[in-house]
Amino acid sequence: MDWDDLRHFLALARSGSVRAAGKRLRVSHSTVARRVEGLEARLRTRLFDRSRDGYTLTEAGRRMLARAEGIEGAVDSLERELVGQDERLEGTASITCCDHWIADLLVIGLGPFLAAHPGIELQVAVDSRLFDLSKREADIAIRATARGETPAEHLLGVRLQPIYLASYVGAGHVERLDPEGPDARWLGFDDARVQRAMVATSAYPALPLWGRFSSFELMVRATRQGLGLAMLPTYVGDRAPSLVRLAGDTPRHVGELWLVCHPDLRDNARLRAIRAKIRELFEAAAPTFRGECPVHAPQRPIDAPGADGNSSVA
Repeated sequence: MDWDDLRHFLALARSGSVRAAGKRLRVSHSTVARRVEGLEARLRTRLFDRSRDGYTLTEAGRRMLARAEGIEGAVDSLERELVGQDERLEGTASITCCDHWIADLLVIGLGPFLAAHPGIELQVAVDSRLFDLSKREADIAIRATARGETPAEHLLGVRLQPIYLASYVGAGHVERLDPEGPDARWLGFDDARVQRAMVATSAYPALPLWGRFSSFELMVRATRQGLGLAMLPTYVGDRAPSLVRLAGDTPRHVGELWLVCHPDLRDNARLRAIRAKIRELFEAAAPTFRGECPVHAPQRPIDAPGADGNSSVA
């Protein structure tokens, strides 16, 4: 039996959709359908019932799922063991991270290291879902947790930097969106429960929530366009052109960034070297993550130097 056929079977069994399975495996949905149909033909057994709602395992499919997952676990374990013993500074290194700001830091910061080690091929994925490191969906993950939380116990985690949250306004909309004025509002994102808690503990808890934006990139663009005020990690907001912090805002420590890997890959030479470089990059950028490099807070006209007709030089 072809292991690739089993991989496609498992992806479809877990997702219930050929499109979702194809996205997970990074192949077309037609490839998933073809591989599963070929497997059913060779086994002379229907593994899935097809309907408008997707694919559902038959009784034979459920029995096969348990066996296939056992095979998958053995293959994954063998692969991790072999990769973990690799002492060469060459081969692929796949990293998953939570947003494009972190990805930029990695791609730019790792450039000199990769130039010195041309045998290493870097793969970076920006995705909010938790990649399964046991199945080698990624070799290294940079994950965000709430303050006080840690990565799963079966993984090795090193704390990189804290996540500090600050409040921002578009530089061209400071006066109109004064948080004490009638037009100010917070921009929302997908997790409404977390957003409401953030608003409640902010410097302006009475402002309403408006809209929903699914990524930091969209939140930055919406803030820049003057659609509202945004709460963003300082490593995002302080580096975004045309955004400034709200006056009187104090960054809040809300979470942690972790460098995570599977224990079986601890001794792999190239991955060990890359993890060390990542720690160096985050340490060098510590002031940005800790909110110690603020964009100048906006001033109201009455507070601006010389607003009373006089000026002074410190």
